[in-house]
Amino acid sequence: MDRALMLAARSPRADPNPRVGCVLVDDDGRIVGEGWHHGAGTPHAEVEALSGAGPDAAGATAYVTLEPCNHHGRTGPCAEALLRAGVRRVVYAQADPNPPASGGAATLAAGGVEVLGGVRAAEAALLNEAWTFSVTHGRPFVTWKVAGTLDGRTAAADGTSAWITGQPARLDVHRLRSRCGAIVVGTGTVLADDPRLTVRRPDGTEAPRQPVRVVVGRRPIPADARVLSPDASTLLLADDPAGVLARLQEAGVRHVWLEGGATLAAAFVTAGLVDEIVAYLAPVLVGSGSPLVGDLGVATLADAHRYALVDVRRLGDDVRLTLRPLPDLSEPQPNSGKE
Repeated sequence: MDRALMLAARSPRADPNPRVGCVLVDDDGRIVGEGWHHGAGTPHAEVEALSGAGPDAAGATAYVTLEPCNHHGRTGPCAEALLRAGVRRVVYAQADPNPPASGGAATLAAGGVEVLGGVRAAEAALLNEAWTFSVTHGRPFVTWKVAGTLDGRTAAADGTSAWITGQPARLDVHRLRSRCGAIVVGTGTVLADDPRLTVRRPDGTEAPRQPVRVVVGRRPIPADARVLSPDASTLLLADDPAGVLARLQEAGVRHVWLEGGATLAAAFVTAGLVDEIVAYLAPVLVGSGSPLVGDLGVATLADAHRYALVDVRRLGDDVRLTLRPLPDLSEPQPNSGKE
C-alpha cells in the first residue's frame, strides 16, 4: 500500500478525478503490475496495473489507494475489470465518498473476491483532500490567498503593490497555484493590476498545465487584458460566490485558489465559503492603503471570524501562515458518550 500511495502522488492534483495508485502482487510477493491515474479521460490506476500484469493478474492481490469505482464514466467500472482479470483479493485504503462511483467493494465481494478496506486510509484521504471535500459538499474547496504588510495592507495609498513580498514567497504562490483547478479574482483586481494569473516556473516560463482563470463581476474588462491571453482558458462570471462555485463544480474544478481583492474576499468569507487561508506577511509597514479584506459585518470582537493556525513557514524574510476555520460551536456537536 505504501508503494501504491507513492504512485498515487504522481497523479495530477488539479484534476476532476482523484489521485489513485494501484499495485498488483502475486502469491510470492512479486509485483506483477502497477499504475496510477494520469488524469481525466485516461485509464484508471487499476486498469493500467492490470494492463501491465496481463495474465499474471489472475490470483493476485490488488492494493489500491481508493475503493475501486463501480460506475460507467469516461471509462468502465474498475471493480468489474478486477473481477474479469481474476484478481483474488483487493486491499484498498480510502472508501470512495463519491455516491455515483461507490459500491465497488460490495461488487467485488459479491463476485467472490476477498476485500479489505481502510489500510492507510488517512494517508490516502490526505492525497485527495480537495477532491473528497468537493464530492461530499457539492462545491470546490476554497483557498483564499492574500499577501500583505504587517499592518494589514495589500497595497500602498497610491495603489502600488508590486512587490510586497519577496521572491521566495512569490515562487511559493506559483507552486500552490499549480495544485488548483481555478484561480478566481474580481474585475477590480484585473482593472487595477492587469495580472496574467498563470502558473509560472522559477525561470518565468509558463507551466504546461494551467488552472482556469475566473474573473467575477459585472464591470467590463479591456479586450487586451492579460487575463484574456491564450496562455490559459478564462471564464467571466457575474454570479455571487455560491453561484461561482456551482459553475466551477459543474466544470469539474475541485480546488479554487481565491486571489480576489478585499471586496471579493469579504463576499466569500461572509458567505462561509472560505475553507483555508494562505496568508503571506511581509516585514513592511505602510500605514495606509488597501486592506486585506473588506467589510465583514463584524461590529464586536465576539462576532469576529476566528481561525486555527495549522502551519507556519518562513520564506526568505516573509512568513506564510496557513489557517483553517474553527468549528462552529453553535452547531450541534457529536455526542461524546459522556453524561
